[in-house]
Amino acid sequence: MELKEREIRPITIDAGRQHRRYGYRFVKRVFDFVASLLGLIILSPLFLIIAIAIKAEDPKGSVFYSQTRLGRGETPFKMYKFRSMVSNADQLLEELLKNNEIDGAMFKMQDDPRVTKIGKFIRKYSIDELPQLLNVLQGSMSLVGPRPPLPREVEEYSDYDKQRLAVKPGCTGLWQATVRNSVGFDDMVKLDLTYISKRSVAFDVYILFKTVVIMFKPNGAY
Repeated sequence: MELKEREIRPITIDAGRQHRRYGYRFVKRVFDFVASLLGLIILSPLFLIIAIAIKAEDPKGSVFYSQTRLGRGETPFKMYKFRSMVSNADQLLEELLKNNEIDGAMFKMQDDPRVTKIGKFIRKYSIDELPQLLNVLQGSMSLVGPRPPLPREVEEYSDYDKQRLAVKPGCTGLWQATVRNSVGFDDMVKLDLTYISKRSVAFDVYILFKTVVIMFKPNGAY
């Protein structure tokens, strides 16, 4: 999907209208539940292989990594991922913040020294994100939606930025399925708001299709 100027202009989200879209939200939740359940069952052999690889490289660390994120209406929840970093990654973050390569309230570093060897591989192909299917099954996340932010990131949000918290966060979204790390925080927010203003079953399916393609042909994930 090409990013045209008209698509990334400032957008105002009507949170009340989004909440009242009961039919769409019902269909989306049913699809999320069924798809995440089937996904967890089908991908269970891959989960086992990745778990063994993570443990083989770092036996002391855990296979999964949970982190507090903020969902719709700034509601906190635990988000799950495969651990792709060293065990003390959170403690090392403070000294790395000065090397942030993304402008705004988000941290990204292409050659992050905390990332393990298996971590680089599963990040490149977005495999580290697959445990978020558990979040989708539980209902704290959707398959498609804005990236769930950290509490420290939201502390830096403007009122405009907080509009992206008007809906349930997703495992993938318009930002992840198109430009991803090639743009800064402001453009990510505009893409999220574009998705929220246009979201529909067809648009969700389109983004999921783009995400599957990107898992086999990565678009700069790190």
